[in-house]
Amino acid sequence: MQLVINSYGAYLKKKNNRFEIKNNDKKFEVSVNKVDSILIATSAYLSTDAIKFACENNIDIVFLDHFGDPYGRVWHSKLGSTALIRRRQLELYDTEKGFNLAKKWGIQKIDNQIEFLKSLKRARKKDAEKLLQAIERLKKSRKELECLTGTLDKRRQGFLGIEGMASRTYFQVISSIMPSKYMFNGRSRNPAKDEFNCMLNYGYGVLYSMVEKACIISGLDPYIGFFHTDNYNKKSLVFDLIENFRIFVDKTVVHLFTKRQVRDEYFDRIPKGLSLNKEGKAVLITALNETFESKVKYRGRKIKVRNTITFECHRLANCLIK
Repeated sequence: MQLVINSYGAYLKKKNNRFEIKNNDKKFEVSVNKVDSILIATSAYLSTDAIKFACENNIDIVFLDHFGDPYGRVWHSKLGSTALIRRRQLELYDTEKGFNLAKKWGIQKIDNQIEFLKSLKRARKKDAEKLLQAIERLKKSRKELECLTGTLDKRRQGFLGIEGMASRTYFQVISSIMPSKYMFNGRSRNPAKDEFNCMLNYGYGVLYSMVEKACIISGLDPYIGFFHTDNYNKKSLVFDLIENFRIFVDKTVVHLFTKRQVRDEYFDRIPKGLSLNKEGKAVLITALNETFESKVKYRGRKIKVRNTITFECHRLANCLIK
């Protein structure tokens, strides 16, 4: 589970084999064996014993900004694996194999979206026709992406165009099934212009921290990506790999809205948009924890959703050095 510190002035410390969180007169304890990572989403205090305890148990402490984006992380100082993996990442970048990796992730993202829309179509008979139309358009985008060949530098613009069209198709139909007051006009980021994007952005921020951790554990360099371009301090590989797993956040957020578990008071007005407040973050993170703790079929066996992220990163690392 992800242990979330979301109360202003909360204090995290180590107590025996547990973490203890204190906030005013309230105390909460959780066993170290149940914690995968610690998210600090507000102003809080941490003891050095708690930080050391987390590092010793491979638990990362992630600091999230107002929009849910990680801006810092406390992690042990060891490399996840051999430096050979990082060298292979660099070698493959401008090759057809590097492009095929990026293309595979893009296709997987569209496949995930298609399967999700199919499940919505089965559950929402009144929306079946428009969902079917969106599914067919996504299948067309998938086929176009599959036909691309070459290297990333030569095919990036074409790749971006196809991916962008698929994304617009997907989110347009998702908006159409929202309760009318929560329908939205495309994607908006930091700040989000509507409630749906506000929750989705925060969920993606949480997911981003999980993918980055899986990269580090697997020995992958988060800064050496394939599809996303390299910029100063940009963790390009994390942006590449996160595409495979966005669907878990999508499903969680759509479920919260369509099951009418979202309230107006979960959001605060800020200049040019909205932000998710303490109550909203608690609802979303609880739902995300349930999603990531649930089990899915993965390569012939059932495992937790959160573990599929680490396993996929290990598979990529092994692929690079074989």
